Amino acid sequence: MKIHLKHALIPQALSPRLVVLVTSVDREGRPNIIPLSWVMPTSFEPPLIAISVGTKRFSHNLIESSGEFVVNLPTRHLLNEVMFCGSHSGKSVNKFKETGLTPLKSEKVKPPRIKECVAHLECKLVNKLRTGDHTIFVGEVIASSCDEEVFDEKLNILNLNRVKPLYHRGGPSLRYFATIGEMFEAK
Repeated sequence: MKIHLKHALIPQALSPRLVVLVTSVDREGRPNIIPLSWVMPTSFEPPLIAISVGTKRFSHNLIESSGEFVVNLPTRHLLNEVMFCGSHSGKSVNKFKETGLTPLKSEKVKPPRIKECVAHLECKLVNKLRTGDHTIFVGEVIASSCDEEVFDEKLNILNLNRVKPLYHRGGPSLRYFATIGEMFEAK
C-alpha cells in the first residue's frame, strides 16, 4: 500500500543530500557562510555547479550582487559548525568568528574558501532561475582545490572513506544527518 506525502515532506523523499558550505561576500568584502543541501553539477564543459538558495536568505542577496560564491565540502567533523551556520543569519553574526572556521583566500574569487573543509569549488555566476521561494544560481567553476590526503590519485576522485562527507536527512527538526560508511566498485 502506498501513502501520499505532504508537500512539505517531498524534499525528504529525495534525501539524503550532500551538504556543502557556500561562502559569499558583501560589497565591503565581509564573508558569510550558508549550509546548503540543494546542490548539483550541471555540466562537464564548461564545469557548472547549481545551488538553490531561499530568496529570503542573507546569502541570496550576496551571491546575486557579487556574482561569485565558493562551494566548500565539510566533513562529519564539522557538524556543529554546519548547524550553527544554518541556524544564524549572517546579517547579525560573523559566522567565521563564532564557529572558529578559518577563511582561506581563494585563488580567483573574492569569497574565501573554508580551510577546515576538504574541497573547494570557486564559482563565477553565469545564470540564475527563480523557482518559487528559491533561486537556482549556476556558477562556472573557475578554480578548484582539495586536501591532498583525501584525493585518490589511482581513481582520480575524492576518497569518500577518508572524507566522510555530510548528507542531510531532513526530518521534523532538520537536525538529522548521515555519512557514507563504505566505498565500493560495481562489477
